[in-house]
Amino acid sequence: MTQADHESEAAVVAELLRRFPDHRILAEEGSLNAAASSEYEWVIDPLDGTTNFLQGLPVWAVSIACRRGEELLAAVVLDPCGANVFSATRGGGATWNGRPMSVSPRPALEGAFLATGYPFRARAALGVYLELFRGVFEESRAIRRCGAAALDLAYVAAGVYDGFFELRLSAWDIAAGALLITEAGGVLTDLEGGDSFFHSGNVLAGAPGVHRGLIEVARRYVSESRIAELVP
Repeated sequence: MTQADHESEAAVVAELLRRFPDHRILAEEGSLNAAASSEYEWVIDPLDGTTNFLQGLPVWAVSIACRRGEELLAAVVLDPCGANVFSATRGGGATWNGRPMSVSPRPALEGAFLATGYPFRARAALGVYLELFRGVFEESRAIRRCGAAALDLAYVAAGVYDGFFELRLSAWDIAAGALLITEAGGVLTDLEGGDSFFHSGNVLAGAPGVHRGLIEVARRYVSESRIAELVP
C-alpha cells in the first residue's frame, strides 16, 4: 500500500458520501461508512496497479462501481496517465471518453489478443494457472500481462483486448469492469460460466465467442472447486 492509495480512496469516499451519505462502501484500503443504511454499495479500487505506480510504469487506474446486492448499476474506470475514462450504466451501454464502445467482433478464441494477470495472491494455484495459460496460449495469437486488472477489463469492453482471464481477484478489481464488459456486449463469468466471480475472484471475460473458447479451455485444466481446494 502507498500513501497515494490511501489519499485516492479518501478523496473518492468523501465525494461519494457527500452525495450519498447513507450508502455502503466496500473499498480496498478498508474505508467504511458507519452511517450506512441503504441497499446501495460503492465498490472502489482507488489505485489498481500499485506496483506499476511505484515503479513509474504508467499503467494503473481508479475503478469505481455501484451495486444493489450483486446487481451492478453504474461503473467507471479512470486511466489518468492515458487520459481515458471508461463508463457504463445498467441498460445504458458503455462509453470510452464519451463515445459508445463495444467488445471485439472476434468470433472465437483462435487468433485472439488477450490479457491476463498472474496469481500473485494465490501462489498455491500457480501450477494450475500455468496449465490454463498454456492451453489458452496454444489457441490465441498473443497474451499480455500489464498488471492492472480493472484497466485490462476496460480494454476488453473497448474491443482492444478480445478477452481476459485471471484467478483470485478481489471484488474491487472486478466490479466496474464487469459492468463495462456486459454493457459493451461481452460476457464475464467464473471459470465454469457461472456468476460466482465476486465470491471466487476467478474471471473469464471477452467477446461472446472468445469467452466460449476460454470456457472450453478452462474445463480441461481447472475448476472452481480445484481453486478453492488449493487456495481456501
